[in-house]
Formats: sequence, structure tokens, C-alpha cells
Amino acid sequence: MTQTVKCALIQTTGISPREEMIAQQTRLIRDAAQQGAQIIGLQELATGPYFCQDESDQWFDLAEPVPEGPTTIEMMALARELGTVLVVPLFEKDDNFYYNTAVVIDADGNYLGRYRKTHIPYGKTYREKYYFKPGNTGFPVFETKFARIGVYICYDRHFPEGARALGKNGAEIVFIPSATGGRSKKYWHLEQRGHAVANGYFVATSNRVGKEPTGPNEFYGHSYFCDPYGQILAEAGEEEEVLLADLDLESLQATRVDLPFWRDRRPEMYDDLTAS
Repeated sequence: MTQTVKCALIQTTGISPREEMIAQQTRLIRDAAQQGAQIIGLQELATGPYFCQDESDQWFDLAEPVPEGPTTIEMMALARELGTVLVVPLFEKDDNFYYNTAVVIDADGNYLGRYRKTHIPYGKTYREKYYFKPGNTGFPVFETKFARIGVYICYDRHFPEGARALGKNGAEIVFIPSATGGRSKKYWHLEQRGHAVANGYFVATSNRVGKEPTGPNEFYGHSYFCDPYGQILAEAGEEEEVLLADLDLESLQATRVDLPFWRDRRPEMYDDLTAS
């Protein structure tokens, strides 16, 4: 397996309809691939604007099945053409249930699986409980051509348990696609870097940018990559951007020896953490 992997994060403003948003994302994915990106991650709910700023039944029309839906099919073809791994968050419909989901596609275009967002917020401009059922996938790690990757989505990042599970399951890189603004900026550079340090993996966290017509949130961007020491390797600004970084997977073992947190865990002492 390749030891140094070039990854990309794409941050942009959400638009409608889905076809126009996918055209925009495809343009940016091609840009990333032309710059050598091998794994490319999109932002949360990447097929449109962040519609969860209010409660409107019209947005249920954006939901689609996985992997039979149009976005997954189109992105599988694009991944195959470009030879890139894609992490594609979308609004999933599964029978009568709806999920905030991220699809993982390998570099040969094969669908590897999905992660469904575990923790679902409900606030003034984050009305996600109206739309989404809590995820039931657990915390899978996907063996791609270039690296073992996991996914954690936006609000999930406030909960260390899933971040730890991804490390326990063998993730080398954890992608955290987001749609976040406002006061969360205070924690943006704290929590996710902490997950990288505590669990000994790279974090690739993306956000969208700008103000969208679906509500008052101002998305601040600042997508970034950090290493297992929590050091930021590359960071975007507050405009549309394709952010790239080279991640040295071979360094992970040395980091875990230097920071022996996995060795010193005491899981037999943690039973109370799962009590309600």
C-alpha cells in the first residue's frame, strides 16, 4: 500500500438543484485529481445547500437510495475515470427512513459502503432531527486502494466515543465532513485535532462556505488536515477552495510509539461510560 497519500478536501457553497450542485462538485473533484489527489472528501450533504436550517417537506425530494441513487452511480463512474477514492456525503432514503450519510467509493469505482451520522442535532438553525434518523452503521473503516479511512460527520465530532471507535477499528485517516457556522468556530480547531492526538490518525475535516438561501447560517470554511500530533498540515480560507495535503501513513507507527496512548488504555475501567 502506498505510504504517502495526497488527499483533497473540497469546500464550496451549496446550491440547488442537485444536478447543478453535482456539476459544481464534479468540476472541483476534477481540479483536485489534476493536482494529484488520490482521496477526495466532500462536505456534509454535498448534493445541495444545507437545508436543515428550517423544517420544509420539499427537501425530502432530495433524498435518494444508496448505492442505487443517481449521486452514487455518477460518483462511482467519476472515481473509476479519475482513479480516485471519493467520500461523498448525501441525503439517503432507505425505505421509509432517512439518514445523513457518507458514501465511500474506491479508486476503481466500486462502492465500498456507507457511514450514517450517529449523533443528530436539533437547534435553531440545525433542525436535523426533523429530517434524519440516527445512524445504525456503527463506525466502519474502509480499506481503499490508498489508505484505511473512516468517516465521522459534523455534530459527531463533539463526541469522543465514535472517534475512539474509528481508531480502534484501524482508521489511518478520518474524514469529518461538516456544515457548520456561528459559535462552533470556537471549537473547530480544538476537538478534531484532539481526536487525531488521542487516537493516532490523520484528520481531514471539511466545511462549506458562505451564506446559503436556506437560512441565516454563515459557513466559515477553514477545512483542514492535521497529523496525529494535532499539527495542522494545510488549511483553507473562507472562500471556495480545493485543499490538498500529503499524508505520510508510514509516520503513524512512529507516532503511536512516541505517544503510547493505545498501550496505556484501561478499557476494563470504562464500563460506566456506556451506562445511560
